Amino acid sequence: MLLARLFIKDYKNTEKPAVRSAYGKLAGLAGIVCNLLLCAGKFAAGIISGSVSITADALNNLSDASSGVISLIGFKLSEKSADEEHPYGHARYEYLAGFVMAVIILLIGAELLRSSIARIIRPEAVEFGTVSFIVLAASIAVKIGMMIFYGKTARLIGSDTLKTAAADSRNDVISTSAVLIAAAISKFASVQLDGIMGAAVAVFILYSGAGLVREAMNPLLGKAPDDELVERIRAEIMSYEGVLGTHDLMIHDYGPARKFASVHVEMAGERTLSETHEVVDKIERDFMQSGLNMLIHLDPIVAENCMTGKVHRELAEIVVRIDPRLSVHDVRLIQGAERTRCVFDVVVPRGFDMPEKELREEIGRFLAALHPDYYCSITVDRSFAPVQKGAEEMEE
Repeated sequence: MLLARLFIKDYKNTEKPAVRSAYGKLAGLAGIVCNLLLCAGKFAAGIISGSVSITADALNNLSDASSGVISLIGFKLSEKSADEEHPYGHARYEYLAGFVMAVIILLIGAELLRSSIARIIRPEAVEFGTVSFIVLAASIAVKIGMMIFYGKTARLIGSDTLKTAAADSRNDVISTSAVLIAAAISKFASVQLDGIMGAAVAVFILYSGAGLVREAMNPLLGKAPDDELVERIRAEIMSYEGVLGTHDLMIHDYGPARKFASVHVEMAGERTLSETHEVVDKIERDFMQSGLNMLIHLDPIVAENCMTGKVHRELAEIVVRIDPRLSVHDVRLIQGAERTRCVFDVVVPRGFDMPEKELREEIGRFLAALHPDYYCSITVDRSFAPVQKGAEEMEE
């Protein structure tokens, strides 16, 4: 983009937090300038024509300029380094800015609906002149350009805040087009559609704003990580020599480019502690270089030809019969005087509805059919990421 080349140093290196923040601040400044100019033009046209829909559209641009200020502040605050009270940094300010922008969109929609209903109840003649049509047409062209600019920048740096800004610009294109259509019909057909069209646009803005609020809240509440990111992390870990499997992957999002993760990595129990620690340490260092702070817990896996390995495979097949998404790990056999206790964890995915007690009993019945002298001690793990394959994956 031309603006990026002109105003952002090292603009191609979007992985750097400073460059990413510079893109966000540039987008915020561009939005402020464009929206203030549009507000001035529409407000003048609205006063001249007496149109509530054009005046409301001018106020909408003024709110968009305020949103640009919020976006600018959000990107600026997100640059702050970690401190004693915020050891994970301040990058979530960007998420907060996106949420505030979405709320403003809702408020604007509500105000536009109120004024439009008032105009429907008490209709007034509206005089649309050439200036009004030129201002509205120019506004549509500018907003299309802003929508494209925000969208490209959002995809480039992975910003939900700028995605919200792009959606808001799209809403403005639709609302201003509706105002322009209403103006044309009113002028040439002598039908007053100003209030009706304003109300229709307001309902659309409210509907869109509700969705934007929902999307903006997700990262603040701790949404599930993207499947693509989870699978990329798992594939990367599995590429290291000696790694037999992974489970219990958790990813914590403290803002764009501020992610922390923890995972259990399975390696052969026969290897020395020094050997396995060297591999685990290398995995953590490599992920740190790519921007992900990774903490790894090592799980030793016993040889498949011993009894524990045999039971592990049997349990993996058992849980897959119950639900193909289930998996087991950390299998241990504790020999008692009369019976053997089988201790293990079973991982259940999001949306798994079977009660934990019923799941434990079901697994216990299957295992007892194979080993009558065994009984189970099962820990049910709730997965915070898409679960891995079950027995099929172990057999490959």
